[in-house]
Amino acid sequence: MQLVVARVGRAHGIKGEVTVEVRTDEPELRLSPGAVLLTDPASAGPLTIETGRVHSGRLLLRFEGVRDRNGAEALRNTLLIADIDPDEMPEGDDEYYDHQLMDLDVVLADGTEVGRITEITHLPSQDLFIVERPDGTELMIPFVEEIVTEIDLEQQRAVITPPPGLIDDRAEIASSRDEESAADKPAAEDDDA
Repeated sequence: MQLVVARVGRAHGIKGEVTVEVRTDEPELRLSPGAVLLTDPASAGPLTIETGRVHSGRLLLRFEGVRDRNGAEALRNTLLIADIDPDEMPEGDDEYYDHQLMDLDVVLADGTEVGRITEITHLPSQDLFIVERPDGTELMIPFVEEIVTEIDLEQQRAVITPPPGLIDDRAEIASSRDEESAADKPAAEDDDA
């Protein structure tokens, strides 16, 4: 199985290093010196990581055979792809690979069907499940512990406890002040006189 683990950014310096946008929770495993990565576009690779270091909070990599800024810049926007065993599991108990989560049924705690995970979007602050509902519409469910309470790979389902308004159009009134202002409004009078 193939997983995108990073995207090459701009060249750094003049000796062939590139910045990398990491797309894996295990960069020390997937992006270490000696790792051989496939690429998209395929014509750019495969690439073997020669060195890696962190500079100002960004991962910098140098690939074998890339010795100057021009070679590094030619790799810009190339996706780096690791070939992994499909049965391999992440190190942490509450960690999952995208392929494990795809096509899981999404249900409420009471078993009510919500939909099926069709895509996973990785944002800087959190990941999102894109869920296709039975009627064909899509929902975005934040993949956070407070909302996604259980991932059951054996049952092929994700159990969620959504806040009001996340999966339906009926949000609860946010504060008691809103309730009071609604109660203070005079009732409509009949003007049939």
